[in-house]
Amino acid sequence: MNFDTVRKEYATRGLNESDLDPNPFTQFQRWYEEAVAADVIEPNAMTLATATRDGIPSARTILLKGFDERGFIFYTNYESRKGKEIAENPNAALVFYWATFERQIRITGAINKISPEESEAYFKSRPMGARLGAWVSLQSQVIPNREVLEERLTELMNEFADTENIPMPPYWGGYCLVPSAIEFWQGRVNRLHDRFRYTRQENEWLIERLSP
Repeated sequence: MNFDTVRKEYATRGLNESDLDPNPFTQFQRWYEEAVAADVIEPNAMTLATATRDGIPSARTILLKGFDERGFIFYTNYESRKGKEIAENPNAALVFYWATFERQIRITGAINKISPEESEAYFKSRPMGARLGAWVSLQSQVIPNREVLEERLTELMNEFADTENIPMPPYWGGYCLVPSAIEFWQGRVNRLHDRFRYTRQENEWLIERLSP
């Protein structure tokens, strides 16, 4: 395959500083709502990059489950690879990419656990199958085959057949990435893309245009 021929010109729109909200969370919400309105497939899908204490990186696609002035929230197994890496090294990055709009958002910061109460409230809102799945999966651990998952799921379905009150696993819950910087990228013609970075100051956000 000749990758030199795989090329797309970005020319749908531009981004000027006058278009930006002073608050990056408001700007994020604006772009996110446009992606939702355009029926982008899983607009809350994001790449989470973490690293060990020695700086060995790993990345995976997960789903954003909320955001506010604290930061960006997701849920997972605390004993998964990403959970162990976050425990060793809380510094991480998120990337959203919406090809429909030729847009990308990069977010860097430190990750903290959210409260057990907030995690439990979200856990209770999940479909029953997803709640059972949190108990079934020893995330990131080696297993001999798929049958062990299906057998464990069947056991749990029988155990909770008469109730939907499934408790939250003690090793499962939410994280919040508290951003120190957020960059909004808009594709432009001739690879002269528009890039604006918000950097957290004491009581405000500094907005700077970056060279593409």
